[in-house]
Amino acid sequence: MSTQPDLLYSEEEEALRSAVRDLLADHCDAPGVIARTESDAPHDLAAWKALAGGMGLAGLLIPEELDGQGATHREAAVVLEELGRAVAPVPYLTSAVVATEALLECGADDLLARLASATVVGALAVGLHTAPGAAFKAVRLEDGTLHGEVTGIADAAVADLLLVPADDGGLYAVDAAAVTITPQVSLDLTRPLATVTLADAPGRRLGDAGPAVRRALNAGAGLLPSEQLGLADWALTETVRYLKERKQFNRPVGGFQALKHRLARLWLEVVNLRAAARGAADALATGEDVDVAVAVAQAYAAPVAVRAAEEALQLHGGIGMTWEHPVHLNLKRAKADSIAYGTAGAHRATLAELVDLQAP
Repeated sequence: MSTQPDLLYSEEEEALRSAVRDLLADHCDAPGVIARTESDAPHDLAAWKALAGGMGLAGLLIPEELDGQGATHREAAVVLEELGRAVAPVPYLTSAVVATEALLECGADDLLARLASATVVGALAVGLHTAPGAAFKAVRLEDGTLHGEVTGIADAAVADLLLVPADDGGLYAVDAAAVTITPQVSLDLTRPLATVTLADAPGRRLGDAGPAVRRALNAGAGLLPSEQLGLADWALTETVRYLKERKQFNRPVGGFQALKHRLARLWLEVVNLRAAARGAADALATGEDVDVAVAVAQAYAAPVAVRAAEEALQLHGGIGMTWEHPVHLNLKRAKADSIAYGTAGAHRATLAELVDLQAP
């Protein structure tokens, strides 16, 4: 008989949050992130090295015997909340969660140890928009080498290792140096997408692609709401702070009743999002009711994160419309996240099937 999950944060999780927030304050300040988006190197590799190597967070989901931390998805969710707050341009979700879960399914211990040590960044060569259980593109396997093209691969630009599904049903480990990676124009400049082209690329078969990709995408879909929670929480907190400071007619703008009502409604939605995101992370950690919890969190998270960012943009007035203010980073990440690992509508349809509540 399953017990009721405890969705409150433990002391260890709060300590982890504090450590990650302090590190990001040093490495990922808003002007620095904005400057990176204007360069040809949007990823913050110094922040990634500090997070992944210095704090060991790249191996959070990897067992201790493989040099990982042996933690659970709950701890990974706390990290993602903080990365969302900072809109940190690091490949944590794509490498430390999605690629890691695919390798765990395949039992690729040597590669997992390299990911845990943060000497290698991994990326699953499946489009960021792909939902768990949805069809994904496989490349051709001919005469022992891989040929083809896959698009919409998040963080491929900094990946050392690509996990590529092939048409023989296998998942192959491919050295990123053996493929051509072409940047794509993406709305969210802090999580850039790329096209990966394979021409006679050698690969090592790790296992069956189907179960590995599904597990990886399920973990990505289940933990993405924690990032969206961080985005929404930052937007709400910053907007409240700004409206307390900004004055009109010689009184704080935040004192106007119409704005109070908008913020109160948003606060309730963020609280509900926290519950949904924590529920999905806990389900992934325990293995209980995973599909339902992930679908619920995904269906709820995207609209709330986008609305929080839109409200922040509007309620910051003229300053919110400027390139110098970080709210545009927040809005773009929220919009991009709203189609990552399946849209809210796709997850609602999945949830309807899971609980047998089909539309008439």
